[in-house]
Amino acid sequence: MKQFYIALLSEFYKSRKTLAFWAAIILPVLICGSITLGFYFNAEKILKSNYPGMILWAQFSGASLNIMGLLILPFYVIFMAFSINNIEHKNDTWKTLFSQPLNKFSIYAAKYAYAVLLIFICLLLFFGITYLSGYLLQSLIPEYTFKDYNPSIILSKFYTRLFFSSLGILSIQFILSLIWSDFLKPMGIGFVGTIMGIITANVQWKYAQYIAYAIPTITLRSAKPKGSNPEDFQIFSNDIYISIAYGVLLFIIGYFILTKKNIK
Repeated sequence: MKQFYIALLSEFYKSRKTLAFWAAIILPVLICGSITLGFYFNAEKILKSNYPGMILWAQFSGASLNIMGLLILPFYVIFMAFSINNIEHKNDTWKTLFSQPLNKFSIYAAKYAYAVLLIFICLLLFFGITYLSGYLLQSLIPEYTFKDYNPSIILSKFYTRLFFSSLGILSIQFILSLIWSDFLKPMGIGFVGTIMGIITANVQWKYAQYIAYAIPTITLRSAKPKGSNPEDFQIFSNDIYISIAYGVLLFIIGYFILTKKNIK
């Protein structure tokens, strides 16, 4: 455990100045901030719709959820997975990394865990900024009805689903970035996979849930309440279980690829 912690801390120090790290913070601030400004400057138009609290929250939070789930999350995961391993490729430090008094599994697990942590931070910020921004708008524009509904449960469920839905994509891209050091191959495959995933999810192909890149889109569309209460929907469904299964299986495969990697 100590070796894992040292390796994880090392990943933070190596990547703390990279775009992959800062994007986890900048993306939520930029996207949620833009939506908040839109609701502030277009308040007069929005108020004409006379939305009740729950619907107003759905309009407000749905904007960032759809942007994040459909496009930003898959592409961020693809880029971030590449960036974490590219640090070693670019600086030619794989040999130096494995010459440390740390076992390979600790190094590999720390890299993967750090990638998962960045996704968690990014989505947690999306949740927190969305939640706080709604109440900020309420204080600035008292005519809004954000105060009439507490969206914390439903938002936390949606973002938890998005977190688990990203694990399959992360594991695939993590392996690709281990195998190839160049930018085009893993990014190109990820880009094509994401486009295919969005298309197959939107046309509701029955096998789309088995495509890792389609799962973020599916997980947003398949979150349906059991009854009349919109908060009554499951976090864990077939698509989420499949994404987790991809994550676990490919994590193991990735480790064996790393152990067989020719380190020069």
